[in-house]
Amino acid sequence: MNDPIFDHNRLDVYRLSIEYVSAAFEISKTLSGLHRHARDQWLRAAQSIPLNIAEGNGKRSLKDRARFLDIARGSAFECAAIQDVLAVSGGLDNKTSRDMKLKLKRVVSMLTRMAIKFDGVKEPSYNYLVAIDYEHEHREAEHEHERKPEPGRAPKDGLRGFTNGNSIVCPR
Repeated sequence: MNDPIFDHNRLDVYRLSIEYVSAAFEISKTLSGLHRHARDQWLRAAQSIPLNIAEGNGKRSLKDRARFLDIARGSAFECAAIQDVLAVSGGLDNKTSRDMKLKLKRVVSMLTRMAIKFDGVKEPSYNYLVAIDYEHEHREAEHEHERKPEPGRAPKDGLRGFTNGNSIVCPR
């Protein structure tokens, strides 16, 4: 039986970030005492890299994808800084830190290129609006919740699409 593969599993940057997380967890087993706070922060930041890559890859909006890739990139920079803290405080030797930073450098380079690619693409514009008849469409909701929508504003509950003032923008 084949395991399901999500799109993010096919990304080299995702797989490399998973390798980094694995190495960080392995090294963190040796950190205790004064280093435990940096260790915990390091593990959170390391995990944040693949988690944000996966979440961003699942977004339909290219701007959202770029935003999550930027967050993953920021977490990679945070990992590099935490490694510096661990190195100067004796928790991590310089060779191990350098090897780990080489992986981070590759991850950051890949994320940077991807974020620029997605951020620079113009998304298709939605060229029609669907007006909502508030009295008819939401009559039952008003009775059920005993509140009326503000005049000129779209109710926030139960609507699909993107609000645009008094209308709902619906993709084709």
